[in-house]
Order: sequence, then structure tokens, then C-alpha cells
Amino acid sequence: MNTHTLVLYGCAVAVVVPGTQLVMDRPGGRQAGPGRLLAALWRRPVPWAAAVLVGVMTVMAVVQTVAPGVLPHLERAPHGPWWRVVTALLVQTSGWAQIAFNLAALAVVGPAAERRLGAVWMPVVFLASGVAAHVVSTAGWSVHGGGDSVGICGLVGALAASYALSGRQRPLRLLSVLVPAAGVVLCLMENNHGVGVLTGVVLGAAVALIPQGSRKQAVAV
Repeated sequence: MNTHTLVLYGCAVAVVVPGTQLVMDRPGGRQAGPGRLLAALWRRPVPWAAAVLVGVMTVMAVVQTVAPGVLPHLERAPHGPWWRVVTALLVQTSGWAQIAFNLAALAVVGPAAERRLGAVWMPVVFLASGVAAHVVSTAGWSVHGGGDSVGICGLVGALAASYALSGRQRPLRLLSVLVPAAGVVLCLMENNHGVGVLTGVVLGAAVALIPQGSRKQAVAV
């Protein structure tokens, strides 16, 4: 295992570990099992935007399994049409391991981000972070491929920024600093997940600075 791989795994840990704590919102507390965690995240009122997002990605997982020929038409490509940077979020080009991991991650991070950011901003952060990462990849970092893990990383980055700027829960605020730091290192390694993380951090900070009353009015409209 070379230095590049070690740094990459280190960055993954720096995103996943704080991300897990942010989702659970209980640093240092008693750890809930997977079943209880999911039940808490999907409790009423059901996070409908997250439900739609998980549903779309589940349908696309079935589609690409039944008809793998769709992959070359939807993944990012250096000389393909511009919309490939969007459709690349819908397909997982590394097979079933990527499908299973990303669906599980989205089912956990999606509702947590929606409850923190709101039903409007959560999908905006997911889409913007994912598209930004695929744009950079298409420009030269990794011209072929696809997946929504970059959008999920954006949601983790947004959660980190939201907690870092909050006046409460100091342990989570300190832990949140690791997420953007890992994003910077990933960008230096030309890994598109870093772009997803940092885009999410910027958007999460912007949302955190919007008065809560204004956010509720935007949702109502």
C-alpha cells in the first residue's frame, strides 16, 4: 500500500467518522444500532425529499442492472454532452459494491441532512455538490465514470458546516473541522470527492447563515 492510498484512506476516515457522528447527533453518547438509527432518521414527519432521492437512486440501480447498456450513455465522458455531468449522478459505474454502499449511505445521510438543512436545500446541496465534482472530473481528473457518492459527500460537508457555525454542541463543532480539511486534501490528490465535500461545506455555511424563519417561509412558498 503506497503513500497515496494511505492518505486517501485517511481522508475517507476523516469524512466518514465525523459524518457518522453528525448524522447521529450524539457525540460521545450511547451508539444506536443501525435499526434504531434508521427508525429515528425516518420518523414522522417523513423526510419526503430524501425519500424521493432514495427512490430515484433505487430505480436507477435496478435499471442499470437490468440494462447495463445505459451506463455508457449516462456516465461522464470527456467529449460527451454537458448533461452527462448530471446523469453521471444516476449511475454507479463500479458495480454492485458501489450501488450497495451508496444506497445505504444515502438512506442515512439524506434524511439527516434534510432534517438539518430543510427539504429544499438538501437536494440542492446534493445536486450542486455532485455536479461540481463531475464537472471537475470531466475536465481532467477522471474523465470516465459515475456515481452519487460525491453528492453524499456534499451532504456530509453541509452538515459539518452547519454544526461548525452553530452555537451549540461544541464537540460536534470541533469534529466538523475534520471534514473540510479532508476535502482539501482530497482535492490536492485530484479526487473528485474533495470537490463534493467542499461544495457542500460552502452551501451548508450559506444555509446556516440564513435565518431559520426565512428558510421556513421558503419551504412554505
